[in-house]
Amino acid sequence: MMTTCFHKDSGGTPSMPRESDLPISYQELDNHLTASELGPSAAEAHGILCALLCSGAPQAVESWIAELLGDTDTDGRSSTHECRHSLQGLATHTQATGLRLDLMPLLPDDSRSLAERALGLYDWSRGFLYGLGVAGLDIDRLPEPAREACNDFVAITHLDLRDLEASEANEQALMELTEFVRVATLVVYQEQRRAPEAGR
Repeated sequence: MMTTCFHKDSGGTPSMPRESDLPISYQELDNHLTASELGPSAAEAHGILCALLCSGAPQAVESWIAELLGDTDTDGRSSTHECRHSLQGLATHTQATGLRLDLMPLLPDDSRSLAERALGLYDWSRGFLYGLGVAGLDIDRLPEPAREACNDFVAITHLDLRDLEASEANEQALMELTEFVRVATLVVYQEQRRAPEAGR
């Protein structure tokens, strides 16, 4: 169960994978997603993708792109083409690397304010929950470890991020919460992989 919260005590900063490991930056994808009628942030879009891949849904990437682009995919606009290209590149990278221990949620980089980065994690968590819904998964019917992880995603979307103080303690808390989200995603992925095997 999630225990990390924003606070005012001092602390260190754990390491995380680098955005440079990804095929596109947060800002680039965020810009391209202006072509989407759904209007997600880059973080939210990546959360949706990871949820669809975790679910084991058939044609997860195609479903993800269709969810984000919808009818705009046939309008012939260059912005739509660029968005589709970016989405396909990110999806290919995510599938190739797999939802492994080095999974990195796509979030605003360290040059952004603490509040912006916290909002990015909020968006990613909200996107993940949305993606599970697109995949047709009922959280209440998931195996207990996955259900608890998803309930913690819900808790993240209820965090009050208004007037978040920029402090080293809150930086630490955000890094810990990001790590928690990363691990919780892997829990959902692994539990969904075990479910079909258990039914054999």
